[in-house]
Amino acid sequence: MRCPCLSGLPYGECCGPLHTGTATAPTAERLMRSRFSAFAVGDTAYLLATWHRSTRPAQLELDAGVRWYRLDIILTEGGGPLEHEGVVEFEAFARSPEGAWSQRESSRFQREGGRWYYVEGR
Repeated sequence: MRCPCLSGLPYGECCGPLHTGTATAPTAERLMRSRFSAFAVGDTAYLLATWHRSTRPAQLELDAGVRWYRLDIILTEGGGPLEHEGVVEFEAFARSPEGAWSQRESSRFQREGGRWYYVEGR
């Protein structure tokens, strides 16, 4: 299966290891891609685990009728392997019974203890 983040790699070589905990995202963009893939495959546990504790909801329910199928990274600022903060602007595309749509967001990430976390999106 091709990875939902559209890296061109198979899921098992790309976001799969991050979702199972056998690897961690080295950059904010890589975490963004893995979180998109988690939405695409319905992995709420991964989404909550990679959400910063200061903004993480107590629970998360995904809409089973929404299929996320494309991610375009528009801009990254910071978020490298040696940095502690980063911003990733993206557009994510989805389909639902009501039709196709997209969501454009600028997400802020923070690295703590060697791991990247999603903080918030605008």
